[in-house]
Parts: sequence; C-alpha cells; structure tokens
Amino acid sequence: MGCLYVKTVILSGGMGTRLKPLTDYLPKPLLPVDGIPIIEWQIRYFKKFGIDEFIICAGYRAEQLISFLESKDFGVRIRFSVEKSPLGTGGAIRKARKHIGTDDFFVINGDVMTDLDLNQLKKKPNSIAVMPLKTNFGIVHLNEEKIEKFEEKPELFNYWMNAGVYYLQNRVITMLPISGNVENTTFPMLAKIGDLYAIRYNKVFWHSIDSHKDIAECTNQMKSIKYESFLQ
Repeated sequence: MGCLYVKTVILSGGMGTRLKPLTDYLPKPLLPVDGIPIIEWQIRYFKKFGIDEFIICAGYRAEQLISFLESKDFGVRIRFSVEKSPLGTGGAIRKARKHIGTDDFFVINGDVMTDLDLNQLKKKPNSIAVMPLKTNFGIVHLNEEKIEKFEEKPELFNYWMNAGVYYLQNRVITMLPISGNVENTTFPMLAKIGDLYAIRYNKVFWHSIDSHKDIAECTNQMKSIKYESFLQ
C-alpha cells in the first residue's frame, strides 16, 4: 500500500493516569483492546502500509514494554528511546533522533487507534491528520426558545481536531524542544512560516484511549467494522 522506507515513531512514554488502576501494573501501550495490546495494533496498522522500522519512545514502565516487544516477532525492526524523566512529545522525538537518522518519518501518539490512509498524509511535507471534532455530548437544535431536535454526539465539521498522527520532514528535528510538547512548540513555529499542512479525514475509524470507557467503545467499534480483517 505504499509508504515503504519510512520509519515510524510511536510516543509511548505516558503514565496513563486516567486509566488507573490498570496502569498501576501495565504501561498504557500494553493495555489490551479487544484482547490485543494497543501498541501491537499500532505496529500491525503501520505494517499494512509497508512500514517495517519503528522507534518506540518509552518512559513509564519502559522495561515491561521493551520486554513485551522483544518477546514478539512482528517481522519488523524495533529500536527503543527511553526517557528517564518525562520529556513531552517534542522532547521524546528529539531524543530519538539518532534512531530516526536522515529520513522523514511518521509519528503517532501511543494511545491512538485508527485506520486512516497514511498514503494521503505522506503527500504533503510536515502534515497533521485532522478530523471533524467529535463531541461527547448531545446537541440541542433551537429555533429561538423552541427545541427543534436533539442530535446525539455529532461531528462538528466547522472544527477540526488533531488526530495525533503526523508525517514530518527530518529537518524539523532541529526545531524540537529538549523538553516540551511538539503541539505547542514546534507546530506553531511551522504554522507561522507556512510550513505545516492539514490532511482532512472524514468518517474514518479513530479512537484515543484515555479512559476505561474509551477501551469499551473502541472494542465495540472494532468488532462492528471487523478492524482485524482490515489489518490482514
């Protein structure tokens, strides 16, 4: 499906505080969704697009994560960049620069599950996948004081949210902070000079695993769309 010879950085260093007590015993990337750890789903997803080199930015309970990945044979090459203290998304990518080398690369947040087309993202330099904003609340449509209808958890197409999947040029590494998030440091700088692009995705499978409820909802949707079959 294309994308050969591109590396992927998976940001897997977070503590997953909102997923306690599960994350008292496991790093967030090893939490199972439909019986399979999040990070395994992510590797299988990128592998579908021909990507076979990964850099795992690990932090919290890094030893467990490394042990799990080294015990598996995914048919890919995996390197690890371990943070002794939290560096933020930008700092984590910068620390992993020796493993990234001179190539352009993908980045995905370690809690994102999706099926968006990576080939579309790769068409522009320094691009961010964006999606219509999803609200967890029902919307009430009004005509002055009268209620016309209810709309349950709609997508707001006038607002776009960061989907946590990026395609970045290697030169951006020099613009990354030693410590801090790429979203509020490097990306604003790139946007200011007109060098940051948004690739819009509509009606794709996408979940960010931030809560116990997210695990259940993601699992149910994966089953309904036969997500495992997509990866095969």
